Amino acid sequence: MEEADILITGCTILPMSSKMTIQDGVIAVKDNKIVFVGKRSSAGNIHAEKKIDARGKVALPGLVNCHTHVAMTLFRGIAEDKPLNVWLRRHIWPLEAKLKKEDAYAGALLGCLEMLKNGITCFADMYFCEDMVAKAVSESGLRAVLAEGIIEAGNKTKGEQMLSKSIEFAKKFYGNTNGRIYVMLAPHAAYSCSPELLQKIRENASKLEIGVHIHLAESAEMFKELEANYGCSEVEFLDKIGFFEGHTLAAHCINLSDMDRRILAGRGVNVVYVPVSNMKLGLGIARIKELIELGVNVAMGTDSPASNNVLDMFETMKFGTLLQKLAYMNPEVLPAYETLKMATVNGAKALGLERSIGTLETGKKADVILVDFSKPNLKPLHDVYANIIYACHGGDVDTVVVDGKILMEQRQLNTLNERAVIEKAERHAANLLPRKP
Repeated sequence: MEEADILITGCTILPMSSKMTIQDGVIAVKDNKIVFVGKRSSAGNIHAEKKIDARGKVALPGLVNCHTHVAMTLFRGIAEDKPLNVWLRRHIWPLEAKLKKEDAYAGALLGCLEMLKNGITCFADMYFCEDMVAKAVSESGLRAVLAEGIIEAGNKTKGEQMLSKSIEFAKKFYGNTNGRIYVMLAPHAAYSCSPELLQKIRENASKLEIGVHIHLAESAEMFKELEANYGCSEVEFLDKIGFFEGHTLAAHCINLSDMDRRILAGRGVNVVYVPVSNMKLGLGIARIKELIELGVNVAMGTDSPASNNVLDMFETMKFGTLLQKLAYMNPEVLPAYETLKMATVNGAKALGLERSIGTLETGKKADVILVDFSKPNLKPLHDVYANIIYACHGGDVDTVVVDGKILMEQRQLNTLNERAVIEKAERHAANLLPRKP
């Protein structure tokens, strides 16, 4: 008789290591890892302290949100229907100037709560007060790749200070919270950091053996000055200064030339497709088909709750695939299974975590979600992948396991007090808006 901590039985399993599905499946978890995944008939006699009857549910790897600014839940619904430049400069940046650590913590807690309830088990975040985000991650039980933001905007001293703070954060929090927190360095963008600062960031990331998370080719308007100064695109500029010589996570990647796409492919840059935020801000459509054909690893992200306005990867997956079909006027572009890969397998790879998460396989970390397929919006079931991408939403997630711990079961949370988190965020948001800088 084998011993396990958690035994999940009777579910349909989507391992995501291939397109196969496992009916009447069993997943056994010991400590923080998966020790068995397969058919019940092959499971043998496994004894577990905790058993979950998952009949009528579909098990899949926890979803990976590869680009967000989670503390910005406090700005949800502010400055709606504005162009990016106006949205940032007139509304968001002035609010951020008033942001205190306690605010960031309250916003990050709310964001972690929302992601947990929507089946997101791992996320990549770049923002300010990331130590407060790390605290929220620790309390929620989620997994995260965190980076303290760096923005120079013509102020060299400020840029150097933010780089030092980012390095300090990375050193302090790498492997924190029982190994659930990973780190990167995070320059805001090529147009908001000088070449010298960007090179220093890459050099330090290489020394620390960590990746870099950056906004790339998001807005044609925002990098006009860079093009005028250097006579090339953002991608060409970053390539010339050696910025891509190491693990890179590049969010957006909308305004790319054929040459840009070839550079990203050649340098092994991981692209994060952010469809909802890009549509909402009217920024354009990333040409995902061409990137995939060139072999670029494409993951998915929600972006911030201020520009999305939700942290729901099911919604992001649906919008993302539909937008690609529309852009190419071809319904065969980005089929459901490939889209789900972007939010699981590809997301794990984009964060450098493909050996630990992203698929349901023996030996991998036990990051598992159960989706309740008894819901009317998921009936009848002809194609499980189609139902997940086109019919499912975050509220259909029943159970969430991260690192071998049950964080939510039958929609009931085991780590966070939902009402207390929401009330705390509301108090901080109400206090922040009228506060003087």
